[in-house]
Amino acid sequence: MWDASATLPAPGREWLPALDVPEPKQQSRLTVFLRILLLIPQFIVMWLLSIVAFFVVVIGWFGALITARLPEFAARYLTGYVGYGTRVEAYLMLLVDTYPPFRFEAPEHPVRIEVRPGELNRLAVLFRIVLAIPAGIIQGVLEVGWWAVSFISWLVVLFLGRMPRPLFEATAAIVRYRYRYQAYFLMLSSAYPKGLFGESAVDTPVGGAPASATRPLVLSGAGRNLLVVFIVLGVLSYVASSVTTSITTDDDDTAQVTRSVTSTY
Repeated sequence: MWDASATLPAPGREWLPALDVPEPKQQSRLTVFLRILLLIPQFIVMWLLSIVAFFVVVIGWFGALITARLPEFAARYLTGYVGYGTRVEAYLMLLVDTYPPFRFEAPEHPVRIEVRPGELNRLAVLFRIVLAIPAGIIQGVLEVGWWAVSFISWLVVLFLGRMPRPLFEATAAIVRYRYRYQAYFLMLSSAYPKGLFGESAVDTPVGGAPASATRPLVLSGAGRNLLVVFIVLGVLSYVASSVTTSITTDDDDTAQVTRSVTSTY
């Protein structure tokens, strides 16, 4: 997570939090079949860790306002927390078949993150929640869109024993965007989340060889199209949810008025 030998951005480009996920490989159909059940202990641990993370973020926010950077203890805890959560999410979303270990430091795990906590803009720290709203909406739409067809994806991976490349690309893009959103929201990075549709094929690391399947993350035409499908499904789900809520509210108001009129007479 603190890999000093990681690839550097091209001159003049902003460095973004990096995610390393290996190429899609054969997975155990049994673990795919039982994926959510296997993750129940992880969900409990993540919930407990999130409680601690809340207090660390609050303290870190005040520290960042004063010193223009996260306190060292906050940066280390939140880096471990985000890395842990990213490994759990990658396993849940079928990107890898390696079970996440119950610890922050897991250099042997195939899913790795790299963040570089550093100097922050105090004004951006002050309005962090407001500034993060657009990116939060985007990542919410992406997650909802993916889960809208998650059962189909699960069946495909269960049948084939591996994740098809376009599905891998689109899913990795979603996981990476969420990770970058978390890094920005938690003040681990000053870079606003971007790069949803990946990088171009020329964005290779120093030395000419990709660091992983997601560094750089190059989406094929099919992968981009699938990602667009997830976005559309996410937007439609939000719209349908809003309409349903509005209709339910109107029905409740109508019923309340009817009961009021009835009781009057």
